[in-house]
Amino acid sequence: MARRGKGKPDSGATGCLIIDKPAGCTSHDVVDRVRRALGTRKVGHAGTLDPDATGVLVLGIGAGTKLLQFVTGADKSYVGDVVFGVETSTLDAAGEVTATHDMALEPGAVSAATEAFIGDIEQIPPMVSAVKVDGKRLHELAREGKEIEREPRPVTVHRYDVEPTADPLVYRATVDCGSGTYVRSLAADLGTALGGGAHLRDLRRTAVGSFTLDDAVPLDRFEDDPTAALHPVRSMLRDLPAIEVDDEVAAQVRNGRPLGPSGGSGQLVIVHDDVVLAIYEVRDGELKPLKVLPQS
Repeated sequence: MARRGKGKPDSGATGCLIIDKPAGCTSHDVVDRVRRALGTRKVGHAGTLDPDATGVLVLGIGAGTKLLQFVTGADKSYVGDVVFGVETSTLDAAGEVTATHDMALEPGAVSAATEAFIGDIEQIPPMVSAVKVDGKRLHELAREGKEIEREPRPVTVHRYDVEPTADPLVYRATVDCGSGTYVRSLAADLGTALGGGAHLRDLRRTAVGSFTLDDAVPLDRFEDDPTAALHPVRSMLRDLPAIEVDDEVAAQVRNGRPLGPSGGSGQLVIVHDDVVLAIYEVRDGELKPLKVLPQS
């Protein structure tokens, strides 16, 4: 058994965990609680959720931490409320009110305004984001009372639907987007586009790739029975196509050798005897290793 800090043995737990993150804690708080529950330091997460946000948080345990990169870039889905007429310092309900606007909204006009934010667009990262500028995260600068110029970043929004609620200034938003998209910015920018301002509240992530709320376990329930919620490490790669190879090709894969020309594109999971050996990708028309996994 491996050793961990202060002489405590590491449990050696490994796998994939899908947590339904509660509001009021950071993603790192979730990691800390999972570490304690499973008795291991080897825990990481794919895709940070804000403290007030809830929903799907994918974690890698043990060997699963080495595969988080293949989950982090997956598309995400969210629901949340766009509150028109009020701007905040953080673009969400956690911030201080910075401006108010008298707005009269028509559902058709609100829906039509979202079209400008669908497709490949550019966003300016919020000052409260984790983006690094000159080695320092923006939210750290924001806590120091600083605001700096930020370069817009390309993101992709596949879906941005809004529906009116009983409150004429609150619309329920459903967003499907690529990795790195700030839903709070979509809310704020929609308010600006409609001649006023807005902020986001009650954000809930409903999916990361094919992992949905149906796969997720509440954090407190996980802590009641930690190992019961663990999925196999291989499940972290379930959104990638996989091929089963024979003994000869498996030997080449274990040595990190290219597998010849390919007419396809993207990434591919290489499996032998139902064991994941590596992830390959097509580069320059040839299948080449991206990550070869250690075999026990």
